Amino acid sequence: MAGKIPQSFIDDLLDRIDIVDVISPRVPLKKAGKDYQARCPFHDEKTPSFTVSQQKQFYHCFGCGAHGSAIGFLMEYDHMSFVEAIEELATQAGVEVPREAAPAAPDNRPLYELLEQAAGFYRQQLRRHPEAGHAIEYLQQRGLSGEIAADYGVGYAPPGWHTVLEHFGHDTAAVGRLRSAGLITEQEGKRYDRFRNRIMFPIRDRRGRVIGFGGRVLDDSKPKYLNSPETPVFHKGRELYGFYEAKKALRQLQRLIVVEGYMDVIALAQFGIRYAVATLGTATTPDHLERLYRTAPEVVFCFDGDRAGREAAWKALDTTLPLMRDGREARFLLLPEGEDPDTLVRKEGAAAFEQRVAHATPLSEYLFGHLAAEIDMESLDGRARLAERARPLLDRLPGGVFREMMRKKLSELIGLSVEQLPVSSVKSSDARHRRHRRHSGSPRMTPVRRAVVLLLRDPRLATLSDLPQNWRQLDAPGITLLSDLLDLLQKHPNLNSAQLIEHWRETEYFPHLEKLCGLAMELPVPEEGAAPEFRGALMRLGQQQREHETRTLLQRIEQGTATEEEKRRLKHLLSRNPSQSD
Repeated sequence: MAGKIPQSFIDDLLDRIDIVDVISPRVPLKKAGKDYQARCPFHDEKTPSFTVSQQKQFYHCFGCGAHGSAIGFLMEYDHMSFVEAIEELATQAGVEVPREAAPAAPDNRPLYELLEQAAGFYRQQLRRHPEAGHAIEYLQQRGLSGEIAADYGVGYAPPGWHTVLEHFGHDTAAVGRLRSAGLITEQEGKRYDRFRNRIMFPIRDRRGRVIGFGGRVLDDSKPKYLNSPETPVFHKGRELYGFYEAKKALRQLQRLIVVEGYMDVIALAQFGIRYAVATLGTATTPDHLERLYRTAPEVVFCFDGDRAGREAAWKALDTTLPLMRDGREARFLLLPEGEDPDTLVRKEGAAAFEQRVAHATPLSEYLFGHLAAEIDMESLDGRARLAERARPLLDRLPGGVFREMMRKKLSELIGLSVEQLPVSSVKSSDARHRRHRRHSGSPRMTPVRRAVVLLLRDPRLATLSDLPQNWRQLDAPGITLLSDLLDLLQKHPNLNSAQLIEHWRETEYFPHLEKLCGLAMELPVPEEGAAPEFRGALMRLGQQQREHETRTLLQRIEQGTATEEEKRRLKHLLSRNPSQSD
């Protein structure tokens, strides 16, 4: 198992790479003063508001709020994972990506090898087993060609209780691997094959390795579909059936369809629709969606039109809302009752089915339509009820153009202006509030946030002499982060803004730091004014610390519990000039 990429290498890589060279081949940039500008690639706009800072090695859109380092840009624009982005930049810089020694971890290679062998065994059984005839007949009735069956590795698990166990379980270690891979199960001391008399669908990870199986019965047995259990290599909340095959078939994916069953994926592929994937017996998860959106900008949820399908669609919508950053699109396709993708595509053909997909209901229409379905929209009470039901859902959307458009749509439905809508939970990070701050002077920020923003704007501030220190004892949000940022910069004074925030990528602070780094590019502070501003922010924090300590000591004296040392400390605090440092 590969170890972690050293942080020192990431720092060095970002020092070697110029973010302008990374972005300009993908987005045409024009010089604008000391920075570069372009029309934002993450939302539609006519006037360029996408700014790339060569000094900070950071990009920021003043319109939608998109921001990040060269690593973040590749992750967002090219839909790469973090490691893939590092490898891409390393290739561009002509260096190898080193790995730290990985902590002791189980070697899962034997499980991958066993699962691959099992997939081959099931394929072989489909061709050769004497009882495989009814499986082949079933697949032929579903119109499945040998080519598609081979592409997806379809196989057959014979009806015997110990077929796989006897074929692979040669010794105790082999039996243990079969159990770890989820291929056998054990009850009351008896071992037997998990999959029996089923059509077998191997589930592959993004690298094409078999990590589990789904099996469909050929009679009336229950359950109709049986999936591998959770194993060291298979986690159903992260994996999608058909995802590897879709990426293999289509290099550039603009749309992915999420369906419910293995046969839905394969039936659509049989008709040339090679961009369908299925969840594995679970609702769509945030991990699923992040993987989908890193691959394609549009996701269409396709469910049966019955009650269960409608409930699944609403759950998918609820999961999708926090991930709907600008540039992403979600649609919902509920099929006629009694139909699923498998039956419908065979009945009406690929062209008609793709027309349904192309005209699937956008998330905005589906959300408001669902909420308004049982509301009298002609009455004031009904429209007020719609606003109350919609508000918490819209508040879950990330800041940006899409959320503003959703709020505008709600205002049109209920007959109020956008300004009159309830805003109790609206995040201050959305684009409208950012633009408002730029036109109304300096943004109002707490001293700790202002200090962090100034430090991200110019990391050299950490090397100023005689910086106040007493603020570090203040018990307030952000103090620990500010202290850690200063300590890191004083140890590594040459880090730029992008390198600085990448030190926090694997922490809970990273999204917050990215936003603050974007805000740093908007902060209207002249370069020569940054140092006094930074010192002033730290002094205000120090003053807050002294005021807090003074109140605490006064309480202890009133209660009669103060020590002589605490009394002397209070006398010192009350006698000193507030502008002096402790």
